[in-house]
Amino acid sequence: MAQQQQLDSILHRCSSLSHLKQLHAQLVAGGLFQLLPTIRSKLTELFAVSSFGDLPHATNMLRLTLSPTTNDFNALLRGLSLSPDPSPALSLYSHLLLSSRPDALSLSFTLKSAARLSSLSAASHIHSHLLRLGLSADVRLLTTLIDAYAKSSRSDLALLAFDEMPLRDIATWNALLASLLPHHSLSLFHRLRHNPPSPRESPDAVTVVAALSACAQLGALDEGASVHAFSRSLRLDADTRVRNALIDMYAKCGDISRALSIFRTLDSKTLVSWNAAIMTLALHGCGRDALQLFDEMLRSSPVEPDAVTYLAVLCGCTHAGLVDDGLRIFRSMRVPRTLKHYGTVVDLLGRAGRLSEAYGMVATMPFTPDAVLYQTLLGACKTYGDDTMAELVSEKLQEMGSNGCGEYVLLSNVYASKARWVDVGRVRDAMRKGDVRKVPGFSYMEFGGTVHRFVTGDRGHLRWREIYGKLEEMGARIKLLGYVADTRNVLHDIEEEEKENALNHHSEKLAMAFGLISIPQGYPIRVNKNLRICGDCHSLAKFVSKAYDRVIIIRDRARFHHFEGGNCSCRDYW
Repeated sequence: MAQQQQLDSILHRCSSLSHLKQLHAQLVAGGLFQLLPTIRSKLTELFAVSSFGDLPHATNMLRLTLSPTTNDFNALLRGLSLSPDPSPALSLYSHLLLSSRPDALSLSFTLKSAARLSSLSAASHIHSHLLRLGLSADVRLLTTLIDAYAKSSRSDLALLAFDEMPLRDIATWNALLASLLPHHSLSLFHRLRHNPPSPRESPDAVTVVAALSACAQLGALDEGASVHAFSRSLRLDADTRVRNALIDMYAKCGDISRALSIFRTLDSKTLVSWNAAIMTLALHGCGRDALQLFDEMLRSSPVEPDAVTYLAVLCGCTHAGLVDDGLRIFRSMRVPRTLKHYGTVVDLLGRAGRLSEAYGMVATMPFTPDAVLYQTLLGACKTYGDDTMAELVSEKLQEMGSNGCGEYVLLSNVYASKARWVDVGRVRDAMRKGDVRKVPGFSYMEFGGTVHRFVTGDRGHLRWREIYGKLEEMGARIKLLGYVADTRNVLHDIEEEEKENALNHHSEKLAMAFGLISIPQGYPIRVNKNLRICGDCHSLAKFVSKAYDRVIIIRDRARFHHFEGGNCSCRDYW
């Protein structure tokens, strides 16, 4: 007993890998390695998880153990669950079942690995063991199970496990909030807000951050402002994590002034704070301001920029057409460049019409190009009508085995803009033969506590007759101001009038019409779209903003467009 206490004391004083290896050697040489399972498992755990450890060494230790205990397995399972590749943990758990009996820790570490691997089969397998072992009342273990189901894209099973829990704590609610789809997440937040697990437990900073993240994804500004007010009532808005989430939420909901106001009031600006503010400016097309904030960070902040910082400022240059500034930032980077940085510069050059330079960067960069890079370049070919380059890039995508609908549609658009209808038909035939389906465009907006969703030609909304009536009125009014439909990219060789009809019922136009009949004068009309806004809808939004004296804010897949007085914040550079 005294010897074990002495060894335990030595274990706690180990501060390097060489210390651990010396102790291991002494245990083996003295014949104590197999005889003292408690010391052995603690030593294995130090090898597996300490900052100076050696995970392969811990794996060999378990392999050389003659009769491993559950604690021996758990020590290595914990290390594997935290490692860059947690997949061996699932195999190790299977070995544990053959030689010993798993406990709550065994299940917890293996579930964490399953969650990181998004392995539904492993999560389900461990769930059944959990029930058989009578551990269904273990709140922490069930919380980990919920996380594993959610990360396996089975929010239904996560919600079922949550509903079946006899006890829940705030961490359980947070796990479910962070993993459910935005609508479900907000519903759950309201449930928790009004019915906390106990009088002493109410939503914490993690809960609020999850709810704000859901609002950001939805573009639900009113809902986000409500969560903000709730966080103030609990004095959670002083938490830096909440402040950073508020910046992100207001930015993604189109309220750039409130996002930047919160940033400026931060007493202690973390790297996340700076990155969120710079990306806010970038997404809203304020490239010059993004550059100035980046320079301010370099001059006055003790925080050093990271890869995300550079990506944010490069995006700002891309959306504002600041090619020379973007190239200067790219060349002066203080951190290793990634594929995303190269991709952003390719986008920067492509948007500026410097297609040959963009293609040259793809060809000479130190990474293997992915499909996204070539799709970015194909988008630039569409913007500038370069059918020769478009065909070259399309061939590269085919060689890579890429079969996304986006590249077919972009190539079709290039051909349509050149009236090459035979080639348009050829591309469409290839899509049909390959069963490639175009991603349907949709738009949505928040009003009256409800998210209203629209698709092209939609007649499913309760007020669709009013919406289409307003559409006709909009068309008549803006034509008096000089609006002409942009039919260049309508993908069929049909008469001009038919092309205009095909454009007239795009989802963002329906959303704008709904906004005009629903949202009072003086309030912005905020529209979110899953795809990039088309040229005609962009033109129409400018005219509508002037004709009705309204501010219209459209968030598409890439950025924000603020329309006011007949102009757009992007200055038609998008």
